[in-house]
Amino acid sequence: MRLKVGLLGGGSWGTTVASVVSRNAPITLWARDAETVESINGASENRKYLPGIKLPAALRATNDMAEVVAGADVLVMGVPSHSFRGVLEEARNHLRPWVPVISLTKGLELASGKRMTELIEEILPGHPVGVLTGPNLAREIMTGQAAASVLSMEDEIVVRALQPVFHSGLFRVYTNTDLLGCELGGVLKNIIAIAVGMGDGLGAGDNTRAGLMTRGLAEITRLGVAMGGRPETFAGLTGMGDLIATCTSPLSRNRHVGVELGKGRHIDDIIAGMNMVAEGVKSAPTVMALAEKYDLAMPIARDVFDVTQGKRDAREVFRGLLKSSVGDEAHPG
Repeated sequence: MRLKVGLLGGGSWGTTVASVVSRNAPITLWARDAETVESINGASENRKYLPGIKLPAALRATNDMAEVVAGADVLVMGVPSHSFRGVLEEARNHLRPWVPVISLTKGLELASGKRMTELIEEILPGHPVGVLTGPNLAREIMTGQAAASVLSMEDEIVVRALQPVFHSGLFRVYTNTDLLGCELGGVLKNIIAIAVGMGDGLGAGDNTRAGLMTRGLAEITRLGVAMGGRPETFAGLTGMGDLIATCTSPLSRNRHVGVELGKGRHIDDIIAGMNMVAEGVKSAPTVMALAEKYDLAMPIARDVFDVTQGKRDAREVFRGLLKSSVGDEAHPG
């Protein structure tokens, strides 16, 4: 029997994952926006988030959440972090017991500091939880370019059973049981991508970019390991891999925010002009709270927090970066 999949969220990544899964299993996508539903069903296109890309005929959309959730053998959450809790609470009324719930969202809840899988465990106790994460830019995958991703769940038997649902052709899906590490890598790299973007917007070179990415990965790993993740996870697809893609691609939303900050634009103006969510902006305050909780130095994340909160501008941050003292690379102060 083929598993039936329900996916909540009609953004670019949710639509992409739904398109990939449609090759392996029956799937229905829920979106709150009526125009998105009409566009997917009527024109096989998500004109708002993936304009010009043809979607599989097998992919169907609806704005009836009960219809999607009640029949799902696997539920996939593709909504932004700020609406994740509300959508989960709505879905809870229709979800059958023990159905696995997989998050696509690379963010933290602002009020609680919780990861999305922690929210799933809080709101839907008893359901197996996981994340699909990695260096995955939606438009590239939709145009048929090869990509690798990771499906992470703590239960090795369940994660291997679900792997074939997401693995498809040139979209290669590996498994990993370090759920916390995989999820944190996807969250934290967004903040480093904003820093790299700021440097690019200020005209910094490849040496600066390499330095920021490498030191940024060290920050990500320090926090992730302190919270219980495995060090090797952050050297893999969900850590270094995702960091490279998000810091270097012109398709990256978080890098775009950084570039515009580097050019001197205010964060509110940048966000107002974007169609999609840059999770790094939303996660920065929570990440700084975690750094303080675990008594860790995260200078790059601190700089991004200051700029996105309007406390300093990008040029000031980079001047400070060049003047800051240096110590032992492996044991920063």
